Amino acid sequence: MIILQMLTIVGVISESICQKLSNALSSSKYINNGSHEYLKSRDFESAIQKGYYEKCLLDNHMSELNVYYNPSSQENLSYKSLLEKCTIDPVTGLLLLPVCITFKGLRRGISSTELLESKIIDKETYDSLQRGKTTTQDVMLIETVKEYLEGKGSIAGIAILSSNQRISIYQAMKQGILMPGTALVLLEAQAATGFILDPVENKKFTVDEAVKKKLFGPEYHAKLRSAERAVTGYKDPYSGETISLFQAISKDLIVKEHGIRLLEAQIATGGIIDPVNSHRLPTEVAFMRGYFNEEMNRILEDSGDDTKGFFDPNTEENLTYLQLMERCVVDPITGLCLLPLLDKSNRLNFNFIDYQTKMIFKKEKVKMTCGKYMGMTVSRRDIIQKYREGKLSINMADIISQEVLEDLKKGKKSVLEVTEDENVQMYLLGKDSIAGILLPDSQIMTIYQARQKGLLMPGTALVLLEAQAATGFIIDPIGNRKFSVDDAVKAKIVGPDVCQKLRSAEKAVTGYKDPYDGKIISLFQAMQKDLIVKDHGIRLLEAQIATGGIIDPVNSHRIPVHVAYKRGYFNEELNQILNDPSDDTKGFFDPNNLENLTYLQLIARCVTDPSTGLCLL
Repeated sequence: MIILQMLTIVGVISESICQKLSNALSSSKYINNGSHEYLKSRDFESAIQKGYYEKCLLDNHMSELNVYYNPSSQENLSYKSLLEKCTIDPVTGLLLLPVCITFKGLRRGISSTELLESKIIDKETYDSLQRGKTTTQDVMLIETVKEYLEGKGSIAGIAILSSNQRISIYQAMKQGILMPGTALVLLEAQAATGFILDPVENKKFTVDEAVKKKLFGPEYHAKLRSAERAVTGYKDPYSGETISLFQAISKDLIVKEHGIRLLEAQIATGGIIDPVNSHRLPTEVAFMRGYFNEEMNRILEDSGDDTKGFFDPNTEENLTYLQLMERCVVDPITGLCLLPLLDKSNRLNFNFIDYQTKMIFKKEKVKMTCGKYMGMTVSRRDIIQKYREGKLSINMADIISQEVLEDLKKGKKSVLEVTEDENVQMYLLGKDSIAGILLPDSQIMTIYQARQKGLLMPGTALVLLEAQAATGFIIDPIGNRKFSVDDAVKAKIVGPDVCQKLRSAEKAVTGYKDPYDGKIISLFQAMQKDLIVKDHGIRLLEAQIATGGIIDPVNSHRIPVHVAYKRGYFNEELNQILNDPSDDTKGFFDPNNLENLTYLQLIARCVTDPSTGLCLL
């Protein structure tokens, strides 16, 4: 200690550093006298007499000693307090600081414990994280977790349909395209739901960062900082505590109508934000924490003008934020939600996807994770894009009629109406394969689980999983989720022991690479070129036909049989083989009566889960 004081006097170290080091030394078991001799810290009187410590050195600086960061609680503590958080290693006896697993939140990290307490993850996922069996990346693949941590995205900017141009909201206001009031409330909604968005560069910023980047002018800065408090929290003038947007409305710290508008925007984009823990909450948890109540819920559910705080510049209607989002388009390049500005001469745009179409496809695949299937999704949207561009892809595939195509081009039919057609949905999305196993006690389990428990023979389980992979996705019948093969292994829906075989089967969807010309070819073409064993290929092809049609791996959708003939994805000989009821085509096994069946026959013996609609054996 005396050395520290001398170093401070001569200016080698600052007084604040001296205090921090003194705090660390006095909190540990011994005080060093600078000559490799140690005094027990409890014998402070002796240390003071020998000049190793100055009485009351730290007493007037207690608040300044909280400089040691605890990553688990995300707070600054004194060294003594940090030591109290430590555990003792039973082998070495050393003190170890336990650090919990954290996820990225809106403004700060979020512990896995907080996610469990907020009912964003379940106990099983939490335990798996603690044991190291699951990574934070795996958990972020779960769609609901991602939405609570990142949100769904607010209205990012403006789409000028006549020029296929995307611009920021502030830029639209400066060009006289948007009224200043309309622009302000849209920017406030961005700030109150997480970030100010740059729709051109596809970047997001805090309010202070955004003003530096000139995404809006200084005249909006104060108002947007105020709206941003819906994310970072308001300070209670009485207790000094950080409180939520709803609590600020209740305490009259924010005008009620203004607060309702921001709260509705939060709910429309994923959920009410907890400013203390920096993430969105399930509604039931928001109720429990006092961030929402029944009265406010009734106000927001009321369709009266009080809740319609946003303006549609096209129709000059007052709308809720959710209603305005439903009228938006999606930028196919960035995936951002843009408010379209229409004119009388150009109401149909060829470069943007309407928001309702995006929601249909998202609803169908809401449980999908990221990975290479993102490419497949884009391809399916691209099918719809192509008819708008006049390339007639789905018409050429005979998925829609020429008459429907003409109606689409003339605007007599919407994309929504066409994609709601049962036949169109079947060719774009297919019918589900056998998703899992239903036990006599009504318990549902995955096919791989049933194999692990000895309820299915390994060979039976493998061909059922291969059929899933070859018809689109590996299915989790418990969580009602769909995965690519690689993502299914990460999510532990299947084990690594079957990964290679399922990747091979998945090529029936993504395509095989022709070793001679490098082109992507179909399952049938791969069979013809002996890239896959014929019996195996027939089994996978029969599964595709049974679940909606042969898959075109180039365009990433199913096609009618006669179109498959034209494209060389099928022929008469193979059709005769599949129509033959002999054992050659019965590649699947019924474990109940020990019969060999076709996939279609096995599906006919399945039951449907009433809660998920999935097909169970």
